[in-house]
Amino acid sequence: MRSQVVLRYLPFAVLLAVAVTDLMAGRDLGFLPLLTLGPTFASVYGSVRRTAFVGVAALALCVPLAAYQGTLLTRQNNITIATVAGVTAASMIVSRLRLRRERELANVRLVAEAAQRVLLRPVPRRAADLRIALSYTSAAAEAQIGGDLYEVVTTPHGVRLLIGDVQGKGLTAVETAAWVLGAFREAAYDMSELTEVGERLEASLGRHLSAETFVTAILAEVHDEEISLLNFGHPAPLLIRGEGKIITVDPPEESLPLGLGALATDRPKPHRVAFGVGDQILLFTDGVIEARNRAGDFYPLTDRTGLLLAGEPQEALDALRADLIQHVGGPLPDDAAMLLLRRHLS
Repeated sequence: MRSQVVLRYLPFAVLLAVAVTDLMAGRDLGFLPLLTLGPTFASVYGSVRRTAFVGVAALALCVPLAAYQGTLLTRQNNITIATVAGVTAASMIVSRLRLRRERELANVRLVAEAAQRVLLRPVPRRAADLRIALSYTSAAAEAQIGGDLYEVVTTPHGVRLLIGDVQGKGLTAVETAAWVLGAFREAAYDMSELTEVGERLEASLGRHLSAETFVTAILAEVHDEEISLLNFGHPAPLLIRGEGKIITVDPPEESLPLGLGALATDRPKPHRVAFGVGDQILLFTDGVIEARNRAGDFYPLTDRTGLLLAGEPQEALDALRADLIQHVGGPLPDDAAMLLLRRHLS
């Protein structure tokens, strides 16, 4: 907000600075050509009308300053006036093109965000004996919509969930997320084993996407006192015991992301970890742990999970999200999704 105020008044400050400098320098030195900086800076932020106004103000200053210097109506002054007028006209064109591009980017972003809202349905706040919380923070960088995805469904085989991150950004990433979510929502009900759900996703991506596209993901299935995790090259989730102990749930073996299964010799296998009453598990995308502050330090997620120990799951996750944004000190460079499951008594 402060930078916008600076850009708004910068052209007038430049004109004033040039005028004062020209008066203080006396009649031997002429700084009038520097008045062209006013409309030039105006085109960076202002509208076409505002840029024209700044140009007119520059021309209005040029006349009395030239009269003070004794150069009014001379060849040198006429060239200066023509230069200011020419730069003003060029700056107006630049301003018009900039505004058109900004509108186009805004429209693309609105379309992509609408598509994401359709794809990423609200997750249930309760499922069986689970309390579920979701945080999704979209990156605020032009139209760079990301491909983070998530889903929680209650099936005949238990509560199953998915969190993932599509390689790339923009509408292509949203399209890929649509294929993954569609395949998961169908396979989660049809397939009895979590491994079969993963194979269905791999087959779907292989049919519809190019070889260069891949998706890191975790599939999970909740059991009595346990949770199964099937990791496809995704950041390992954090398991938070009821007493506050934090465990990074790394897979027993590294595996390739979805979409690259043809390059792997073995398919990843689910692994189970204890998940009892009072325990929580936090699944997240790399936009969380790769977020940096101004000093270049990554967000220390493991050190901040204490925020998840108090209050309702959604309140606790909102507090963690606020801490993440405070760490970055501005818009996140990448989308960041977090899914928190807390086990309660049935």
